[in-house]
Amino acid sequence: MKKDTDALLHEIQYSNDVKDFILSNQKELTSYSLSEYLDKLLTEKNLSKADVINASGLNQVYAYHIFSGTKNPSRDKVLALAFALKLTPKEAQYLLNYAKAKELYIRNQRDSILIFALKQRLNIIDTNQLLAELSEPILE
Repeated sequence: MKKDTDALLHEIQYSNDVKDFILSNQKELTSYSLSEYLDKLLTEKNLSKADVINASGLNQVYAYHIFSGTKNPSRDKVLALAFALKLTPKEAQYLLNYAKAKELYIRNQRDSILIFALKQRLNIIDTNQLLAELSEPILE
């Protein structure tokens, strides 16, 4: 049975030996590249790459480079993909982690809006409209 991230965090907090933790959780520890994680999400969510790219509003060629692993996208571009993939806020945090980008921070107004929009399953257009209404930079 697969452990969730919170269970792993709890386990390591009470572990006395990191080697034992790693040994007993070897199958739980992952190290995906961004492109590998995006492919995993496409499979899990039964979405096509083309549909996600179209829904993201990103330049098509650039987005395909992200999926192939030849481009390192900005945080906003990763977030645009998160909206296109219809990720939950928690799933978006994982995607940002694999992109080596700063996670969403609830005490930041713009990030709070983005968390809300993800939770409400808004699309990229509605999210950008909400950001603009609240005088925050849109996702580009």
